[in-house]
Amino acid sequence: MKFTPRKINFFTLFKLPSAYFCGIRVKSISDEKSLVKVKHKWINQNPFKSMFWAVQGMAAELSTGILVMQAIDKSERKVSMLVTNMNATFTKKATGGIQFKCNDGLAIKDAIQKSVVTGEGQTVLVTSEGINEEGVSVSKFEFEWSLKVKL
Repeated sequence: MKFTPRKINFFTLFKLPSAYFCGIRVKSISDEKSLVKVKHKWINQNPFKSMFWAVQGMAAELSTGILVMQAIDKSERKVSMLVTNMNATFTKKATGGIQFKCNDGLAIKDAIQKSVVTGEGQTVLVTSEGINEEGVSVSKFEFEWSLKVKL
């Protein structure tokens, strides 16, 4: 599959419907980085009239996961992927449009290459930061992905 925002968003409709219906959309993807957007709406808010933390987590995880999926596809190998740890920090109320950016595509690619060479599982720590419309960070997520080539 060619990894384009349109194809990934179509994928989310059927494979990640809660993310799709909460308004999470991929805006761009390259080998190095990805950008996922979500807008605060009634369907994804908490009782305090800001974006529910789990919606932010879905958007952040998607921004890292699509880079992992793309790197696996380009490796032309079967690789298992699993989030083994996650850490989040929330610094401001998330309202309006939030962009989640991940710039760790090359680190992911390197971890897969290392797994191919050694035959052992590798972990890679990647970060996705949520930035509001004013350019202020509202949350930061760190995901530890475990990657292992299937022999």
